[in-house]
Amino acid sequence: MMDDATAAIRFRIAGTMRFLSHAETARVFQRAFARAALPVRYSEGFNPHPRMSLPLPRPVGVAAEEELLVARLCEGGGAVENRAEREAAVKRTLDEQLPEGMEVLAVDLVRAGASFHPQSAEYVLPLRVEERADLAERLNDGIAQVMESERCMVERASGEGRAARPVDVRPFLLSVRLEGGTLIVQHRTGGAGSIRVEEILPLFGLSLQDLAGPVRRTNVIWETTERKDTSKEPCRETRAEDLEDGT
Repeated sequence: MMDDATAAIRFRIAGTMRFLSHAETARVFQRAFARAALPVRYSEGFNPHPRMSLPLPRPVGVAAEEELLVARLCEGGGAVENRAEREAAVKRTLDEQLPEGMEVLAVDLVRAGASFHPQSAEYVLPLRVEERADLAERLNDGIAQVMESERCMVERASGEGRAARPVDVRPFLLSVRLEGGTLIVQHRTGGAGSIRVEEILPLFGLSLQDLAGPVRRTNVIWETTERKDTSKEPCRETRAEDLEDGT
């Protein structure tokens, strides 16, 4: 029988599912785990929650090609003894319970104390360059200007009822390039902050009307660390009917 493990679950989200909020996306996976009868560790206390998380929140409306869900699984795996077989079984049973527009790409079982920290990612913005003759030229000029600048100030909304504040997003930009009709913005992300999708368009003189399709996030680079404290929380199989509606 296998020890407790952390499941690093990579998945794709597209179509109408990209409009789910961070909390709603987590809720979809909680229900999928329950219906698939996959036992997960729970937090302790009066209101226990399944030990699963989405380490890099996805902006509402943005599609993603390789998102990460981290779940703390319980010991064992039924009759499955081999790690590769268990990974395949989790992938298959979980994917069967997800709605259209969400797909499990891979499941990796790592040590129970593993944690994941995003370092960088790319936003991919399809543009209407064929319909706007001068768009590519203007954009190339804008890219050169931004990347040569020491500072790039944007007004960042701070929440409802609070005034916007100026933020320098230049330190977050690693590279910006135009490939065909697609703008690709590689940026730093994580605890130190990042550039937001809604800040990219005005930074390069673009509007929503210049987009030819949904913005996508891809090529997320992760750093994995391990913690020594892997004390065991309660373990149980959650039934779908035990989960309340809502997020």
